[in-house]
Amino acid sequence: MSLPPKPLALFRAGNSLLTQGRAAEALADFDAALQATGPHADILNSRGIALRILGRLDEAVQAFDMALALRPDNALVHANRGAVLTDLGRHAEAIESLDIAIRLQPDNAASWSNSATALREVDRFEDALSGYAKALALVPAYPDALIGRGLALMDLKRLDAAKADFARALALQPDHPKAHLNAAMCALLAGDLADGFAGYEWRWRNPPNSTWVRDFAQPLWLGREDITGKTLLLHAEQGMGDTIQFCRYAMAAADRGARVILEVQRPLQALLSTLEGPAAVIARGDALPAFDIHCPLMSLPLAFGTAPAPIPYLSADPARAADWAGRLGPGPRVGLAWGGNPALKNDRHRSIPLHRFAPLIAGGMTFVSLQKDLRPGDGALIGQWENFAHFGDDLHDFAETAALINALDVVVAVDTAVAHLAGAMGKTVYILLPDIGVDWRWMTARADSPWYPTARLLRQPTAGDWDSVIARLGEELGRALQ
Repeated sequence: MSLPPKPLALFRAGNSLLTQGRAAEALADFDAALQATGPHADILNSRGIALRILGRLDEAVQAFDMALALRPDNALVHANRGAVLTDLGRHAEAIESLDIAIRLQPDNAASWSNSATALREVDRFEDALSGYAKALALVPAYPDALIGRGLALMDLKRLDAAKADFARALALQPDHPKAHLNAAMCALLAGDLADGFAGYEWRWRNPPNSTWVRDFAQPLWLGREDITGKTLLLHAEQGMGDTIQFCRYAMAAADRGARVILEVQRPLQALLSTLEGPAAVIARGDALPAFDIHCPLMSLPLAFGTAPAPIPYLSADPARAADWAGRLGPGPRVGLAWGGNPALKNDRHRSIPLHRFAPLIAGGMTFVSLQKDLRPGDGALIGQWENFAHFGDDLHDFAETAALINALDVVVAVDTAVAHLAGAMGKTVYILLPDIGVDWRWMTARADSPWYPTARLLRQPTAGDWDSVIARLGEELGRALQ
């Protein structure tokens, strides 16, 4: 490398800091080196790596672009650019960059593995498996490629093969958090709840989940110690559907003699105040009372041996429910939740465009929207259907949604918090599930759920085929509402 002594020393020092995990200090050295020497491809590449580690992804892409403007044939920079574009969800661009990297340097296992990861993100699973195989042929002891291939195999529901890849990764690197966590998810998807929830504790050591960690001075409780007479804080950690699903264990904790404090997302506070067991339900962000021990909600199946509580465990306010029944008029009435949070990674698989329900709605049944917010175009579509009611901002929290659900005959939902709420209330609920990216809690193949006895699971037979699911749903509703 042709660099004057001072920027060369800064560049080498920065790279040394990167290997020690000190990315912020490394970035300062790279910036100083660039100030001393002007644009330089190798320094810009290292700068992009540091920025990626720091989560400054758009700036990382800019650094790699500047490096490529100087050296467009640099395979390593193309590979690094592709990896950060994958992080950003810009998968088509990532695949393009990684294809160039592979063409320039076909014996780079990391480029093959990263390309396979980008291909997996756009559902090209067989192509991804081929890419991981090429990476592993070059470097057989490659934990990240084994984990990536395991994830692609999970998407294809080849769970035994996925489990074997995660096991191989752990044999190579026994403390690899991502391998442990994905092995746990694979076990849960296969219905092995005991091993799955035990391994799921590795989520805390997986860097993307660091924002979930609560730094309490009080000790963590995972079911081993006697809690009689102790105040136990149970706290939500992920989505609102997760909170609805696992708050049921508050009753079991109270049965063991604990005084239970339940901390949940604010839109759930009023609803979960109907739950038996907690002495208090606190909205996240409000001051917590004194407590002796704590447990995150999604660790409770491990603490209690995964036994679900009886259904129903949540209920609606009777006065609110009566008010909704009066507003809706005579039945039968079908509640519909067709979309989840569009910001979530898997939403493109689980949510269903409203227009795809048109053949079902044309059948004449009365439909009631359980969506608070609509997506572009939904409002105009709803306005064309006389048998479809939408209440929008009237559903200001989940207690109100529960009251509306109570006034319905049946609920239809994609994999959202509404599905969990209907199940927790003991309402008949049809949950519409994708073929790709199905959440672990619904397992594979089965049409029922151990978590919600009144739920029926309707699954896509092939990826993207919602039409046959909706046709089956129409038949099910016809029988249920006769």
